[in-house]
Amino acid sequence: MRRLLLLRHAKAARPPGTADHERPLSGRGRRDARAAGHLLAKEDWLPDLVLCSTARRTKETWELAAAELAGLPQVRFEPRLYHPPVPQLLAVVHEVPAHVSTLLVIGHNPSLRDTILMAAGDGVGQRVREVEEKFPTAAVALLAWRGTWDGLDARTALLTGLAVARGARPEPS
Repeated sequence: MRRLLLLRHAKAARPPGTADHERPLSGRGRRDARAAGHLLAKEDWLPDLVLCSTARRTKETWELAAAELAGLPQVRFEPRLYHPPVPQLLAVVHEVPAHVSTLLVIGHNPSLRDTILMAAGDGVGQRVREVEEKFPTAAVALLAWRGTWDGLDARTALLTGLAVARGARPEPS
């Protein structure tokens, strides 16, 4: 059974004059990224390999999420995951070595949302309907299927998990 976790980066700030690729996480984003790591650990959604977009907000999301995990998998920062069309994202997944059973991809919308809907089929099940409506920042989806990494294609996977990580807000002083 192959498991593909798709994690949308946590909430990013928009500092004036900052290029999109260099946008950092906001305070809420930092809390949510840690919560995403806690969620991955709690659900036992632990990857063997992480493929992460090269954008600053995705790297920061991984760094904070990883701090919540017991063991650290191999991580590759992949430029092709910065706002790719679905076929490009799939091409990256298709290259994953056979020994990897659980892959975590950290990236962006609409690429992640569109990949989930393509692979799981549209309109099938409550989770798919939720993704159709919204795949927010710090959301995690779990796709599962029998077969190889290069076997992931339209309607070949089940959307077996869906959660949105939200960190606790700081108490007002």
